[in-house]
Amino acid sequence: MAEDRPKVGVGLVVFKDGKVLMGKRKNIHGDGLYCGPGGHLEHLETIEECAKRETKEEAGIEIGNVRFLCLINLLTFAPKHYIDIAVAADWISGEPQNLEPEKRDGWAWYEIDNLPEPLWPAERYYFESLKTGKAYFGTIR
Repeated sequence: MAEDRPKVGVGLVVFKDGKVLMGKRKNIHGDGLYCGPGGHLEHLETIEECAKRETKEEAGIEIGNVRFLCLINLLTFAPKHYIDIAVAADWISGEPQNLEPEKRDGWAWYEIDNLPEPLWPAERYYFESLKTGKAYFGTIR
């Protein structure tokens, strides 16, 4: 059944020692694609709170220095429709754990110039925003 309103998702690029945290999705839309932590923005939650909560829930690590990257109208997985708010953050503490094994194959740190493939569609725009310093604002089908 198609949903009648878009949901808001917050996607992250988490940095530690020049590497980024990524995991392979499974059993959910985007199965087999790599991306960082992220999830739905909850009612009355700030974007920073969402980023910290989702990263803790999914990977068991603490993050800080959350900053805006880009905004994407994500239509790739229609009838699902998301407004994707991408943020970058820095690792503070903890070792990544696969706390949602039904949704991920695990976590690993990757060199930013040697990312795993295939990537979640929005990730390319996250990294383009990081490299250019310009926030992408647009639609991905």
